[in-house]
Amino acid sequence: MKADVVIVGAGPAGLCLARSLSGQGLSIRIVERQPACTLAAPPFDGREIALTHASQQMLADLGLWQQFRPEDISPLRDAQVLNGPSPYALRIAAAAVGKERLGCLVPNQAIRRAAFATVGECRDVELLSERTIVDLSCSPHAVSLRLSDGRPLRARLIVAADSRFSETRRRLGIGARMEDFGKTMLVCRMAHERSHEQVAWEWFGYGQTLALLPLNGNLASAVLTLAPSEMNQMTSLDPQAFAREMERRFDGRLGRMELLGERTTYPLVGVYAERFAGLRSALVGDAAVGMHPVTAHGFNLGLQSQKRLADTLLDALHNGRDIGAPAVLQRYARAQQRASWPLYQATSLLVRLYTDDRAATRLLRDAGLRVAQNLLPFKTALARHLTQVPR
Repeated sequence: MKADVVIVGAGPAGLCLARSLSGQGLSIRIVERQPACTLAAPPFDGREIALTHASQQMLADLGLWQQFRPEDISPLRDAQVLNGPSPYALRIAAAAVGKERLGCLVPNQAIRRAAFATVGECRDVELLSERTIVDLSCSPHAVSLRLSDGRPLRARLIVAADSRFSETRRRLGIGARMEDFGKTMLVCRMAHERSHEQVAWEWFGYGQTLALLPLNGNLASAVLTLAPSEMNQMTSLDPQAFAREMERRFDGRLGRMELLGERTTYPLVGVYAERFAGLRSALVGDAAVGMHPVTAHGFNLGLQSQKRLADTLLDALHNGRDIGAPAVLQRYARAQQRASWPLYQATSLLVRLYTDDRAATRLLRDAGLRVAQNLLPFKTALARHLTQVPR
């Protein structure tokens, strides 16, 4: 088999990249370990994705947004950040920049389903499901692979899009800085008595971090971050006891709460690849940068990475250049690093500061929020960053 581009990983980043490259005269193959039936009907994984206005436009341009059901889209009007038991909050309001909302929330399941359906319409994209790569070598002229079914495959370019723990990245000899935060994140859907008013919460408590992602009606995605031993105790509670415990942890601010469906847990590990391109190879999505979810930028950054790579490759193609040439791939790598490194570092700093429960740090955290709340230009800049759509 031969292909112009081989994408490893049929998650949203990999599928969106295939869609972005489709229709331009390139042959594209996606290698994915999961069966096609699972990709077509992905299970609910508890995650709600906060989409900026720019990401919404990208998904619309790719044909994904049009496939979401109305009930899949929950408006995100404002956001607030709280510290410890203090009622004082930093409020980021969409109205500050003349918008009705900062963004919206869409289930990860819905995004995956739409991405798979959209790529299924592309005749120049072939999915090689239930396969993995068992051998990979890159030369200045081509990429040679052998798949788990024994079939060989040659390509002009290989793209790793197979999660923050990417095996393809390792096979390419690209290392990554991994930051294990030593915490476990639990996500679940909950009904609650009092309205969230479509406002997202990020609540840095003492010994825990809580987030509330407002869904339609009096429903929300609740996110709880704890040390693994404490999380084991939470997951062992029956649904009723769990709901009462979440009411307590939210300090009763939402009234009575009820668990809806399953609870899902994830380890919190940040990842930043040492480089985003190599010999006839590139990284996108979480394989390039795996963000801590506290700033809700991970998916948006991954979506930007695939667009940035696609734009770079198509510009080279239309100008008669080799899409796998080092200069082409380094152009993408530099642009992606400029876009991601400051955000990744700022997020890690924020996490370290707001999960440090020493007395002096608690005071610093509270003072920081009060200063930020009274800095109108700062809050306006944040709101504008979330709501702007690139032209």
